[in-house]
Amino acid sequence: MEKREQRNLTDIMEFHLVGFVGLCSLQVPLFCLFLLIYVATMTGNILIILLVVADPHLHTPMYYFLSNLSCLEICYSSNILPMMLINVLYGGRRTISVTGCIMQHYLFGLFGSSECCLLAAMSYDRYVAICKPLHYTILMNSRVCIQLIAGSWINGLFVMGIVLYLMCQLKFCGPSEINHFFCELNPILKLACSDTRLIELVTILISVVCILPPFFLTLLSYSYIISTIMRMSSVSGRKKAFSTCSSHLMVVSIFYSTLMIVYILPKTDGLRNINKVLSLFYTILTPLFNPLIYSLRNREVKEALRKVVAQLCTIGRMYHHNLA
Repeated sequence: MEKREQRNLTDIMEFHLVGFVGLCSLQVPLFCLFLLIYVATMTGNILIILLVVADPHLHTPMYYFLSNLSCLEICYSSNILPMMLINVLYGGRRTISVTGCIMQHYLFGLFGSSECCLLAAMSYDRYVAICKPLHYTILMNSRVCIQLIAGSWINGLFVMGIVLYLMCQLKFCGPSEINHFFCELNPILKLACSDTRLIELVTILISVVCILPPFFLTLLSYSYIISTIMRMSSVSGRKKAFSTCSSHLMVVSIFYSTLMIVYILPKTDGLRNINKVLSLFYTILTPLFNPLIYSLRNREVKEALRKVVAQLCTIGRMYHHNLA
C-alpha cells in the first residue's frame, strides 16, 4: 500500500526488459554468440535423448536420468534464450506482458528446482553404481528411477505453484523496466507497488529447501565416490573415474554456487550489480556443458553415436546408389 501511495500510478500491463545496457557496439557479436550457444545446447541435448531412445545398450538408469536432464535443459534454454536473442537483436527495446513475464519466471523456477533434484538423484545413482555395485540392480530398479524422476518434476511443480500464486497477487504500477535479460524474481519484485514481504520470505525459504539439501546430498555422494575411487588398485581406472567425477563436480559447483549467491545470500547493492552476470552461468552455460560433461564423454554414448553415424552413412550410400 505504501508503494502504491508513493507512486500513485495506474497498473501497468507490460514490462520492458533492459537486457545488456551499454553494449550497443557488441550487439551483433553477442547475438551471434548466444545464437551459437542456443543451437549447440539444443543439438547436444536432443542428440542425447535420441541416442538413449535408439540404442538398447543405453536403456539403463544412468542414461534415463541423463535423457531427462537433457529434456530439462532443452525446456530451460528455450524458456530464456529465444527472448534473450530478440532482446539483444533489438538493443534491449523489447517488451513482455506482465502475465508472460510471470509465466516465464514460473517455468524458469520449475525447471531449475527440478534440475536440482535430478542432479542429486544422478549423484545417488553414481554412488550406488560405484560404492555398492552388487546392490545396484536392487537399489536402482526401474520403479525407483521413475519415482526419482517424477519426484523431481513434482517438486518443481509444487514449490513454483506457491510462488506463482503469490506473484499473481502482486500489483505493478510503474516503473516498467526490468534490469535483467529475463524475468528474474528480484528485479520483478522491485517494480511491485504492493507488499512483497511475504513472497520474499517464501522465496528465500523455498530456495533454501530446493537448493541446499540437493547440493549437500550431491557433495556427500561424490565424497563417498571419490573415497572409493582412491582405494582402487588400478591406477588408470582411478585416473579415469576421478577425471569424470571432477568434471561432474565442477559443473554442479558452478550451477549451485551461482544459484546460492543470487537467491539465498542477502540482496546487497554489490550483489545486485553482478547477479545479471552470474545468471548467465546457470541459464546459459550449464545447459550447454551438461551434455558435454555428463554424456558425450562417455564411452557408451560415443559408441552409440558411432553406430548411428555409420547407419546414416550406409543409408546415404544406398540412396545415392539407387539414384545412380
